[in-house]
Amino acid sequence: MERVGLYPGTFDPLTHGHLDIVRRGLKLVDRLVIGVATNPSKSPMFSLQERVEMITRETSPITAEMGGTIDVRSFDKLLMHFAGDVGAQIIIRGLRAVSDFEYEFQMAGMNDVINPNIETVFLMADASYQAIASRLVKEIAIYGGDITSFVPEAVAREIAKKVTD
Repeated sequence: MERVGLYPGTFDPLTHGHLDIVRRGLKLVDRLVIGVATNPSKSPMFSLQERVEMITRETSPITAEMGGTIDVRSFDKLLMHFAGDVGAQIIIRGLRAVSDFEYEFQMAGMNDVINPNIETVFLMADASYQAIASRLVKEIAIYGGDITSFVPEAVAREIAKKVTD
């Protein structure tokens, strides 16, 4: 049976921390679905389609290097309903700090009530990526700071174009 994991998020923008969780999550499953969520309350910098394209481009070298399959799909429904749609047995969530755990712990408990057949797995971000937050990357870029150590080179260029337009 194929092991399918779902790594959901808004990925606005995609960071090195996200890619670290993708690499590590892919070791646990045969197919990793990266679910790109619509979340208008977060005021996204990139459209849903732009984020899907960005993630597809940046994860292509990972599958070439590691094998396995990565599917990037957008969704606009309850996470557990989307997980069922894609056949996921596990939800993969990245953690940076204790504050992340508190929120994720609540979500995992609620998701377990909705579908107890899908496990949530928490992966700690590599220490070098624990401070990276998409929200902060955008803020640094808006104020003209250097974001190249937080995001892939092509993503940094796309962010720079957004903040100068």
